[in-house]
Amino acid sequence: MLPSILDEERDIIMLLNFCIIILLLLLANYLMGKIRLPGLLGMLLIGILVGPYCLNFLHPIIIQHEVMNDLKTFALIVILLRAGLGLKKESLHKVGKTAIFMSFIPGIFEGTAIMIISTYLLDFSWFQGGILGFIIAAVSPAVVVPQMLELKEKRLGEDKQIPTLILAGASVDDVFAITIYSTFLSLYLGKNVNITEQIIKIPISIILGIGCGIIIGFILYYLFKKLHIRDTKKVLILLAVCVCFNALNAYINTLLGIMTVGFILLEKIPVVANRLSDKMNKVWVFAEMLLFLLIGAQVNISVAMKAGLMGIIIIAVGLIFRSIGVIIATFGSNLNFKEKLFCIISYIPKATVQAAIGSVPLAKGVAGGEWILAIAVLAILITAPLGSIGIRLSSDKFLDKNIEDGKIIKYY
Repeated sequence: MLPSILDEERDIIMLLNFCIIILLLLLANYLMGKIRLPGLLGMLLIGILVGPYCLNFLHPIIIQHEVMNDLKTFALIVILLRAGLGLKKESLHKVGKTAIFMSFIPGIFEGTAIMIISTYLLDFSWFQGGILGFIIAAVSPAVVVPQMLELKEKRLGEDKQIPTLILAGASVDDVFAITIYSTFLSLYLGKNVNITEQIIKIPISIILGIGCGIIIGFILYYLFKKLHIRDTKKVLILLAVCVCFNALNAYINTLLGIMTVGFILLEKIPVVANRLSDKMNKVWVFAEMLLFLLIGAQVNISVAMKAGLMGIIIIAVGLIFRSIGVIIATFGSNLNFKEKLFCIISYIPKATVQAAIGSVPLAKGVAGGEWILAIAVLAILITAPLGSIGIRLSSDKFLDKNIEDGKIIKYY
């Protein structure tokens, strides 16, 4: 009898703990809105404060590594489905070539620059520098995608499909960064790695992701067409299928595949897809809070401070070269100077990948792993707020707004 009473008390404490945190997240989101800043910054700050490295208010079950990863993955799936359900074929046609260039050129420029400078400033080997460089080089879909969807809703930049360009490029950017990082880590650990094979894996992963997304999208299209069920149940089926699909992420780019599922549904059954998108927006209200709470909870400010001025210089150099990469990637496009500058700002935020794998080199025994972790954490603290605020402030000034009658309002 006693164990069951203790278990019940523990469950009540955990539920109470979680409810208090939800209220704090809602309050933080509200206060950020009042001062015209992205709500995610407030949520990230709450995550840092209640996390294990600060007040340690989060219940131990919530901060277990497996639980945190599963919850973050679910939130990412929600936002990627929202993105896919808002992507139209005509929009992708407009940004096709530029989106491909944006998916790898900026990241390669940034990762390579950090790799080189770290050999001078931190006395790293090329392998250590490559590990650091391509951990930092990954842009954060968790930060970028929601803000691009918000711009699409406001119809900002829609004439040249700039939010779609950023969405498409950012969704593939991580694939390149993580693959190159994994290659450098394997080389450092003395494993036999075929670099040509690793490079070939990138397009194969992307093609497989899109291909599987198309198949799943068509299956769901026929299922939803035949079965007359409520939209709420369709959303649950869609989420369940995409969560199962994401389990294949060791072999294919499931993130891009999940976006493709939404894209297919929008192409085949646009009326239903729009209703599902509205439902998904409601799910995102909760998923967003979870995502940024958990990302914030993984941020150890004391570790970030160890990187100090050296870490700031490395991050700054990386961002400068990423900006050069964006300029090169958009060369020859129809974007004007201010729109290219907006693309540069939109590619600043780091959070998701750095929080997920920043500690892996240290755990694997990589020399200088503590520096890699510290700079990864510092990158989140600097670039997530900087990029988020930059997107919010620059979008109205640098992007045109489409209105229903086809006219365009210029904000500059």
